[in-house]
Amino acid sequence: MTACVECVENALNINPSSQTKLLRNLTMDGLMIRDHAMHLYLFCLPDLFGVDSVLEFEGEKKELLKKALSVKSAGNELSKWIAGRAVHAPFPMIGHYAKLPDMSRKNEILKALKTAREHSVEFIDVFADCKFSLKRDTQFVGLANESYNFIGGAIHTSQKTCIPPEHFWDHLHRIVIPYSQATGFEFEGQDYLVGALARLNLNKQNLHSRTRKTIPKYLATFPSNNIFHNNLAQAIEILNCIDSSIDAIESFDPKEEPKPELKPKASSGVGVIEAPRGTLYYKLKIDNEGKVLDANLVIPTAQNQVLMEKDVGRVVQNNLSKGKEFVQFEVEKLIRAYDPCMSCATHFLRINWL
Repeated sequence: MTACVECVENALNINPSSQTKLLRNLTMDGLMIRDHAMHLYLFCLPDLFGVDSVLEFEGEKKELLKKALSVKSAGNELSKWIAGRAVHAPFPMIGHYAKLPDMSRKNEILKALKTAREHSVEFIDVFADCKFSLKRDTQFVGLANESYNFIGGAIHTSQKTCIPPEHFWDHLHRIVIPYSQATGFEFEGQDYLVGALARLNLNKQNLHSRTRKTIPKYLATFPSNNIFHNNLAQAIEILNCIDSSIDAIESFDPKEEPKPELKPKASSGVGVIEAPRGTLYYKLKIDNEGKVLDANLVIPTAQNQVLMEKDVGRVVQNNLSKGKEFVQFEVEKLIRAYDPCMSCATHFLRINWL
């Protein structure tokens, strides 16, 4: 929704206030915390301990699960406080927020975030110790800016390209995967990767100063071409979002602001943000009445589809001699590292063996 709002604002030449931009950044921080926490702690963590699900956790691992739920809950509460709901939030609007946060809950939210921060550092240690590895040479693509926000900045690549967001379609190329009905994408004719790993590779120097000070030895891992470091990158982003949110909330004093006047006109706009799974592109063409004439969305999972399928092929080919169960588990781990979507990140895989 954030990409769509930004797209319409660009089409109608609406410039949101600094307060609205701050609220959006906090909304994105809450989204990243809860989404990364769900993926890492509930789907990927069992892989590290060699069990099928968190339901098998016992003893110290069960305590770890309680901490995981605490981090995810902090992200949920931040999202609800700022945007009205953790999923499909109702408060973000074109040019403003429909409702400002209830500041009587400020200390409650800060306390939850500070507790979550302690736990998130512990989880970074856990994922940094993971020895899973699958390396490949590819280019990394994502938005980068001076504050490691998920909105704003230019599109950067590991090949030192820098592109204004509105020109994204000049560089992305949709391709049809020949053996399926799915589509994938190439960036300037090459395979590429988006997501937390790409963001850390491209922009780690702009992480929050407190985050950088807390985990310098883990940041030295990046840039990395090991897809399993996408999990470590997400764990680091959780800490960064918590640090950024705490600073923003501690100095936050929201004021009621006038709503911008919306005047539909024949125009087109582009919105580009960093969603949890990578760069999300949103392009709209509208008419004088505000009706949408054409829409083009490029989602992160579709952009990673080509590389993910190639890597699945590598994993299968390299491990055929180790048996069906081993191959299936390795493929599941790999797909979860790519974090394609919640359903694809669970234990879903059924292989037809010939």
